[in-house]
Amino acid sequence: MPSSTEPFDPRTAYPLAENRPDLVKTARGLGLGEVNVANLVAGLLDQSDMRITAEGLKLQAEVARAAGRACLAENFERGAELVAVPDDVLLATYELLRPGRARSSDDLRERAQSLRRDYRAERVAALLEEAASVYEKRGLFRRRF
Repeated sequence: MPSSTEPFDPRTAYPLAENRPDLVKTARGLGLGEVNVANLVAGLLDQSDMRITAEGLKLQAEVARAAGRACLAENFERGAELVAVPDDVLLATYELLRPGRARSSDDLRERAQSLRRDYRAERVAALLEEAASVYEKRGLFRRRF
């Protein structure tokens, strides 16, 4: 993943913006130094330049894992998968995960299949399938409000 000629050492890379800015890129490939007010005012930046990339999140995951923070690394990896998911799908998925919102485990499993199929979001899909099982055991599908 790292594109610099200098080898990437996740143990010394944090914070990436300070220690490895050469690896931080926008979706259009602009370097971190190019994301500044002057370029914004000049119209050289667009919305995609303000969003984190899957690659950036994967780098953060490597840093977290090297620091012994495996759960945080997994969250960054799931986040990397979600970069490609449209906001409306993301918000609807969040709503399904709120206790009492999904009618049954089928709702969560169907969303997992959709995320896996349409966005290749394997880790997120697995999390939804795990949530479906837990919600079943705890009875979290009935309307609570």
